[in-house]
Amino acid sequence: EKYIKFVKERTEIELSYAKQLRNLSKKYQPKKNSKEEEEYRYTSTRAFLATLNEMNDYAGQHEVISENMTSLITGELTRYVQELKQERKSHFHDGRKAQQHIETCWKQLEASKRRFERDCKEADRAQQYFEKMDADINVTKADVEKARQQAQLRHQMAEDSKAEYSSTLQKFNTEQHDHYYTHIPNIFQKIQEMEERRIVRIGESMKTFAEVDRQVIPIIGKCLDEITKAAESIDHKNDSQLVIEAFKSGFEPPGDIDFEDFTQPMKRTVSESSLSNSRGDGKSEPKFGGKSKGKLWPFIKKNKPPPPPPASASPSAVPNGPQSPKQQKEPLSHRFNEFMTSKPKIHCFRSLKRGVRPEDFSNLPPEQRRKKLQQKVDELNKDIQKEMDQRDALTKMKDVYIKNPQMGDAASVDHRLAELGQNIEKLRLEVQKFEVWEDCSPCLKCLVTQAFSLLRRLVAIVALYFPLLSSPDGSYTEEQSQETEMKVPATEFDDEFDDEEPLPTIGTCKALYTFEGQNEGTISVAEGEMLYVIEEDKGDGWTRIRRNEDEEGYVPTSYVEVYLDKNAKGAMTYI
Repeated sequence: EKYIKFVKERTEIELSYAKQLRNLSKKYQPKKNSKEEEEYRYTSTRAFLATLNEMNDYAGQHEVISENMTSLITGELTRYVQELKQERKSHFHDGRKAQQHIETCWKQLEASKRRFERDCKEADRAQQYFEKMDADINVTKADVEKARQQAQLRHQMAEDSKAEYSSTLQKFNTEQHDHYYTHIPNIFQKIQEMEERRIVRIGESMKTFAEVDRQVIPIIGKCLDEITKAAESIDHKNDSQLVIEAFKSGFEPPGDIDFEDFTQPMKRTVSESSLSNSRGDGKSEPKFGGKSKGKLWPFIKKNKPPPPPPASASPSAVPNGPQSPKQQKEPLSHRFNEFMTSKPKIHCFRSLKRGVRPEDFSNLPPEQRRKKLQQKVDELNKDIQKEMDQRDALTKMKDVYIKNPQMGDAASVDHRLAELGQNIEKLRLEVQKFEVWEDCSPCLKCLVTQAFSLLRRLVAIVALYFPLLSSPDGSYTEEQSQETEMKVPATEFDDEFDDEEPLPTIGTCKALYTFEGQNEGTISVAEGEMLYVIEEDKGDGWTRIRRNEDEEGYVPTSYVEVYLDKNAKGAMTYI
């Protein structure tokens, strides 16, 4: 069964590999009615196309390997395994039957033995009773005779039990000998032969496993030979000539430039084939034959549209001319001042002490915070899926109402559909928010510092690159830029983090193990170290402790043994 599973996985790999090869070949095949078809006139691209076709056949051979292994190995071995299971089950049934038979014989022997023992004891008691009666002179002769007959009867029963016990014992010994020397060895011999046949069959299957691969090697070799043949058919000279014919410009090389003597007052002459001939009055045009007409010289950029006229050409640029009216816009500085003066809603450490849990779970240790955020994201995704299912159901209902107006009003579900759309959008925004918190999880103070730093840079950039937007009249000075950059309203965030009252101790704890606090908010402890407890486990598996006034953090609750003070507020005693 293990080998069958191995072959099945091999066939799946072959099918997957063949599928990937076919997809790869299909991906690079030229599309019909496309520009790529023109490229396949070159020998190199035709060789590549032949390679793609051969790769397709190569993939087909791997599919053949998978099919042959499935039919010759997996199918045959599956049937053979079922036969082995039935045969093995039959052998074990024979073994259990033989074991039950020998146990039955043993029980019969024990019963015969106990019966013989009981009859012997009763015969002995009857003999003693007869002798007692016979010795007693007060007993009548009839009673003595009755006791004598009873003793004889018990002796006869004891003899019969003895004979039966002897016969049963001989029979059991015979059965036991046959059981251990004939029946059980035969059963084990059959099981051994079955296992040997199984091992031989596995070896034959392994040979078949190799033969299946060997059968397709010649065809795969032909595919590789065709690829090599296609590569050898590439003619670089022919491809170069095709490129030359396709992209030749048709320009003729310029002629020699005549010498211009500036010492004599004479009209300058220009060579008709010179490069400067194009600077003339435009009456004479070079005549080229064929497609070369209108072509550009190589290694130069194409003609560009003329640049726009200079600024002085516009009416507004004329000195003392009227300026073009500007669109009235709200100054950007007003919006930034409004944004800067609005106080963000960020929880401070004091609110965390009072039990107010922030939305981003920043009061938790890093790993617990990550789990909570991931759990929140999963819950929101489930809610989104539910809302989308409801929207799809209402959409189908609306379609039914449109087709059959007598079943209901289609406009009645529009309001609900709009609500579901808004809910889905809100939930998606929530998911994005929590995913951002999950990807970046610094401490709260770092978040505030980064936010203010980013805001200051943004204000400075706006004041530097968009000075005209920050003033209604378009005037700008360096002093205004500096003033805008430095006008950052003071907030209460720094006050929230400074001069915080330390949490009171509610007990002590002893470190049972060494803990390396590498994450944000945790603290390292050594085994056997005594520390102060300032916040008990809230159900998340972490306890907040303090070593001294400056060192405090979270440690796993299972790493410490806690002794809470009964007099402390909210403390509960546990170890």
